[in-house]
Amino acid sequence: MTPRSPATPGPLAHDFPFDPAHGYGLDGLLRIPAPAAPEDFADFWSARYAEARAVDTAPEIGPAEGERDGVRLHGVSFTSVGGIRLGGWLALPLDGPAEHGFVIGHGYGGRDAAAPELPLPLPRSAAILPCVRGMGTRGSLAGVPGDAASHVLHGITSRDTYVIGGCVTDLWCAASALAELLPPPAAAGLGYLGESFGGGLGALALPWDGRFAAAQLTVPTFGNHPLRLTLPCTGSGESVRAYHREHPAVTDVLRYFDAATAAARLELPTLVAAALFDPSVPPPGQFAVYNALPGPRELQVLRAGHFRYADEAEEAAELRGRRERFFGQWLRA
Repeated sequence: MTPRSPATPGPLAHDFPFDPAHGYGLDGLLRIPAPAAPEDFADFWSARYAEARAVDTAPEIGPAEGERDGVRLHGVSFTSVGGIRLGGWLALPLDGPAEHGFVIGHGYGGRDAAAPELPLPLPRSAAILPCVRGMGTRGSLAGVPGDAASHVLHGITSRDTYVIGGCVTDLWCAASALAELLPPPAAAGLGYLGESFGGGLGALALPWDGRFAAAQLTVPTFGNHPLRLTLPCTGSGESVRAYHREHPAVTDVLRYFDAATAAARLELPTLVAAALFDPSVPPPGQFAVYNALPGPRELQVLRAGHFRYADEAEEAAELRGRRERFFGQWLRA
């Protein structure tokens, strides 16, 4: 589908010491490629997926914590790879059984709110909103730092210990927990929603998991690490850039955690919202994820990400409408 350009494409005023557009316009962004995969990329992730699917997630639903938007919110906990117990929220329809199920990833701020956002695109939907390892009060884990700048470096010396791999397995285990809690029809084709950190994790997780039928990735991170390492930002990528300056061999690890490289294997229908201007997640990385997708795909071009701007509310409303139509098409097919 032809991407829609923002209605107000003029430059945004800012006081960052770098250009959050990094000199790219839309035409240039649509030509950003995905890095080549390591030879054993698929084997590495297939083995991680098999490990996650072997986990007995033993989900437990807590008492109701509130009602809104047609759902009742509960606390939920489940077991992930390594035997760790993680928490989050479970949203269930107020009336009758769920007809659709969603896994909703979170940004690098984690989830600490008593009432997390619920961007459910379809009525009569259930959703699990997990906190991945180390993030938020319900994902806190001894030895894993909770702040983004430190979390993104945890275990980065090896592909087998890097925390991002563990976070991907947490999403798979969250999907297993949700599927166990839903009636079979709703569990047959799940939807995924992820923004920023959750968008990058989704791109890494979804190519290997046939339980999902459609996805939305909003301003996804971790796309095209070789290029990201050359681009300053205010997000977690800046920690990786600083680490790389002292430890250049880390590029060998990062090759296995490139969201654009993984997206080249993501064949399920995917809606991407990518920004032209973003101080936290460099736009070229976001567009690299979209450009790599080989399956049915849609793109909404945002004027900015991780930044307040005048027409932000209008673009968000347009994206909500597009999300509802997109999942209505692919989850009801």
